[in-house]
Amino acid sequence: MMNTSSKDEKSTVGCANNQRCLFNHSVIAHDVAERLLCANSRSKIKERCTMNDILNVRELRGLDIANRYIIKQENGTWFVPSTSGKSQRYKVDLQKQRCDCPDYEIRRSKCKHIFAAEFSFEQNFLGELTRTEVPQKVIPIPKRKTYSQDWVSYNEAQRTEKAEFQFLLAELCKGIGEPSQTRGRPRLPLEDMLFSCVFKVYSTFSLRRFNTDLSEARVKGFVSSSPNHASISRYFANEMLTPHLKMMIEESSLPLSEIEKNFAVDASGLSTSQGFTWLHAKYTEPRLIDKKDWLKIHICTGTKTNIISAVEVTNRYEHDSNYFESLVKDTVQNFEMTEVSADKAYLSKANLQTAVDNNAIPYIAWKSNSKVTNKDGNHLWNKLYHYYALNQEKFLEHYHRRSNVETTFSMIKAKFGGSLRSKTRTAQINEALCKILAHNLCVLIQSMCELKIKFGFWQEV
Repeated sequence: MMNTSSKDEKSTVGCANNQRCLFNHSVIAHDVAERLLCANSRSKIKERCTMNDILNVRELRGLDIANRYIIKQENGTWFVPSTSGKSQRYKVDLQKQRCDCPDYEIRRSKCKHIFAAEFSFEQNFLGELTRTEVPQKVIPIPKRKTYSQDWVSYNEAQRTEKAEFQFLLAELCKGIGEPSQTRGRPRLPLEDMLFSCVFKVYSTFSLRRFNTDLSEARVKGFVSSSPNHASISRYFANEMLTPHLKMMIEESSLPLSEIEKNFAVDASGLSTSQGFTWLHAKYTEPRLIDKKDWLKIHICTGTKTNIISAVEVTNRYEHDSNYFESLVKDTVQNFEMTEVSADKAYLSKANLQTAVDNNAIPYIAWKSNSKVTNKDGNHLWNKLYHYYALNQEKFLEHYHRRSNVETTFSMIKAKFGGSLRSKTRTAQINEALCKILAHNLCVLIQSMCELKIKFGFWQEV
């Protein structure tokens, strides 16, 4: 009579051998089989096979993804969902240990999505093999690093922001001056119209509802008259406002020229429709990018205070990389730039050379197919690539300061809206520039409370 326990062991071993044949060329299957044998062996071997070292952060996040989300597998490819809420799935090849996420492309080593696919594979494999539920070990996920907030200064800035905003905007408009006029009906004062346009965008009200705030500003002496809502609408569509708004944006950034040394460059879109946002169209429904109209804003922003030092407004089809040079050159006219970071869309020999020529170290993300070449004129390219390859941790520490430019876009869209109300192209460009100027003034108010700085506009004048 055959012993029942030995029969069970033979069936289990036979099943393991059959399953191992299916994954004979997979490193993952070999690792899973070893863990399975450890699980069926004696308690002493079990303890030896237990994980003793603390998992790194990416392994912990991968385990969390495997436990929280459904990971699908088709034709040897695993589709791991993104945790950033963008309804995106990354493709993972376990045999080649590859993933198409940005983290893998930069580091070229195992990311959290690869670990998640491995954990999911292990759970499915053991579940089919033993026909029993595999207990999931609960591993605490490390808390994300957070930064303290100076709530006293923040509360003061928020309480006084609207009053300070009107005062700073009025002082900024005083340096514009009035263009000469020799004939025709007398125009409304340009300073008043600039104040009205920027203050209207700050208020986020419609032109008619904004009339009350503008009347209060006239009582306080910030404007000499209260223009009609139709007049403000006509001035938004006036091309004369565009260079003045750019000049005011540049002037509003100068008070922080001694504080900002590190900068980041990026671009984002503003929708001309009230129903869609750039983030939704880019990551959820890409067809909307071609179906709807957009304006692109290219900015160079400081990574400490989020002040915008240079801006360009273009149509939706303009490539980001073409505006890197102009943004950097406009910034170095007023700031001492020590480093500049950007994503891989800006990677080119010309942009790397532009940063170095302006005494700034470029921290631009390298692509997965980037490599050293022997062509003439690639000395700087090869030198910077070697630095990245040999000092990845240090490189990424500087590169991830680029996240502050994403914060800047989030601040603008959350406070002043991610869409434009104007209908004509010129009015849309001027409205986008008004959003940038309003953001800079809000940053200055926050810096006044936190950094205790004092400043004035148009010092040379």
